[in-house]
Amino acid sequence: MAGEAYPVLRQVVLDTTDARSLAEFYRKLLGYDYRAGDEPPAPGDDDPRGREWLVLAGPGGVGVAFQQVQSLRASTWPEDEVPQQLHLDLTVPDKGELDAQHVRALGLGATLVLDSSEDPTEQLRVYTDPAGHPFCIFVSTD
Repeated sequence: MAGEAYPVLRQVVLDTTDARSLAEFYRKLLGYDYRAGDEPPAPGDDDPRGREWLVLAGPGGVGVAFQQVQSLRASTWPEDEVPQQLHLDLTVPDKGELDAQHVRALGLGATLVLDSSEDPTEQLRVYTDPAGHPFCIFVSTD
């Protein structure tokens, strides 16, 4: 593949009916920072960016963006009525950290939809964020 050019992943974009709230959920879950200019305004001030498009900057330059939409049907996974379409895979080094992140995710407003944390071959939990997007946290074997 030497000599070939490839696109570079810049960010994953999540549609949401409340960009600021979902950005805050992921900021706290992932420990990312807002892109310059996207930080929340002072309490009581208007938040025009929070009604349109926000970006969280992650390590290595790959971020998560939040795009405001009028309506959004939450995924019904594992049922097929409204498929996932996209989900985030997050990894932790061991079961203890999986359990710690489980408590954090729930405390931030995630909903647990599948718990395979005791599976001997792939320890994971699947959640939905407050807007209904699925994401997984699993123990990495890499």
